[in-house]
Amino acid sequence: MEHEQIERINELARKKKTVGLTPEELEEQAQLRAQYLREFRANMEETLRMVRVEQEDGTYKPLVKKEKMN
Repeated sequence: MEHEQIERINELARKKKTVGLTPEELEEQAQLRAQYLREFRANMEETLRMVRVEQEDGTYKPLVKKEKMN
């Protein structure tokens, strides 16, 4: 996400606290936040894919993603 987009998210958050947002601004804020979260999660998953855990025998194994519980 570009720096300008993050600045816009912050600008909309400040405006929401002070004077409120128009329906168009609320929609823009929701879209920007959704994009930010998608990119954050993708970056975090990529980082976790690179993590290796040392086993008792000295070998390293990658993290394994747990199954979701309902």
